[in-house]
Amino acid sequence: MSNLTDMEIFARVVGAGSMSAAGREMNLSPAVVSKRIRRLEEKLGSRLLQRTTRQIAMTEAGQGFYERVIAILASVEEAESFVSRGSAKARGNLKVAVPTSFGRLHIAPHIGDFLTKNPDLSINLDLSDDFVDIVGEGYDLAIRIAELSDSSLVARRLAPVHRILCASPDYIEKYGTPHSIEDLLANHVTLAAANQDPWRLAGPNGIETVRTQSPVKTNSSEVVRECLLSGIGIALRSTWDIGPELREGKLHVLLPEYRASKDVGLYAVYPSRQFLPAKVRVFIDFLAGLYGSAPYWDTGLDEWLNQLRPARAS
Repeated sequence: MSNLTDMEIFARVVGAGSMSAAGREMNLSPAVVSKRIRRLEEKLGSRLLQRTTRQIAMTEAGQGFYERVIAILASVEEAESFVSRGSAKARGNLKVAVPTSFGRLHIAPHIGDFLTKNPDLSINLDLSDDFVDIVGEGYDLAIRIAELSDSSLVARRLAPVHRILCASPDYIEKYGTPHSIEDLLANHVTLAAANQDPWRLAGPNGIETVRTQSPVKTNSSEVVRECLLSGIGIALRSTWDIGPELREGKLHVLLPEYRASKDVGLYAVYPSRQFLPAKVRVFIDFLAGLYGSAPYWDTGLDEWLNQLRPARAS
């Protein structure tokens, strides 16, 4: 059997992206790290990593080995936590990938409370709108706002996500309100980031796909939000993002019989493992308790949320 420490070094190298970075994390020289990886490969009789002067990449065998190694290491961590501190005690570092806007608005403000409740835990919060490879990039979990398809990952739904069409009073004053999807497409400006086009809208006739014609090209959802508020066009936005503006009248709901697919939700996604590490479990439980089936960002929006009910039967 391969030495457990060698497997841990291998996992650290993959997660850090280089032998020197992994060495710094483990207080080992790059030469020692390289030697241990080479020894592991010799034991296995297979090359795990392709090395260049600037980076490393996993071979096909290395990818399969890595997926199994992190499961082994997670099980070891869970076993140690259970024996030494109790199964509910979280310790170590938690690496989480989170969408940029949601992380800034609805995770970052609560991190202090989470760490106070879990003093033996630190957190690496990576804010990005990219669809990260959780296993390949060494994340413990990712928070995703999506309509999830089948995958090898495990997902827990944390909260519903209501996404609605809206515009500012200035836009409505200039261009009026659309009366149908056809009117929207023919006579109005629609705004969307590159990764949010096309829209999939649930309405009276089921799911309709709407390709936007945005005059602003961007990969940033936050740029779209600012363009929406400044009156440039109509956008499909989540209530967690624009709840205050809806309540204050800075934005108005349009075509309330349409919304994003009801299957879109807020999910915690993590690798499929037999034993879930305590640090991952407590973070997911914390978020689930924080949001729930009636998340706080929807408070005070009952009037227009009720207008969405006919679309739910679609």
